[in-house]
Amino acid sequence: MHPLRATPRYTRAIEAVADLLAKLRIESMFVGSVARSAWLGGLIDSGSIDVLGVMQPQQKNQVAMMASNRGFRVDRHEIDQTEELDLIPLTWIDEDDVRVHVLVASNALYARMFGAARVVQLHNLEIRVPSAEDTALLLSMSEEHDDVRILAASAQFDRRAFNDKLVSIGLRELVL
Repeated sequence: MHPLRATPRYTRAIEAVADLLAKLRIESMFVGSVARSAWLGGLIDSGSIDVLGVMQPQQKNQVAMMASNRGFRVDRHEIDQTEELDLIPLTWIDEDDVRVHVLVASNALYARMFGAARVVQLHNLEIRVPSAEDTALLLSMSEEHDDVRILAASAQFDRRAFNDKLVSIGLRELVL
């Protein structure tokens, strides 16, 4: 794994999201650019912050309500539009705003991802990211095939476990 590096604005956004979910006692794991940075290196300096949270549907409203009181802009119309997507769209208010997507972990695949998650350090904060294999799976879903190949070539990557997972969820065509 690589040490996480983020611009000050993105560091503040990640810290605020981690604090929000911890206060609500919601188990979380950062995916997207944060996971990519943890496994492939690079600076987190653009795009959205994506985090997966284990929560019941009724907790979505708690996240939105508490976020609005903790430095986030919450647009009720956006939340209503994303209801079926199990997504809570937020905006961290800073000198330049940062989009945040809190994804509701709602299936067995996500549960397995949490079990295999790794801890990574961002300054004084410990956060969780998916395993190398689960990060590669998520990158595959985003069609980031070059990043998947780079990650698969790393010493931390278990190619057999990755391929077994792909087959088990019906994605045999993505086997490496």
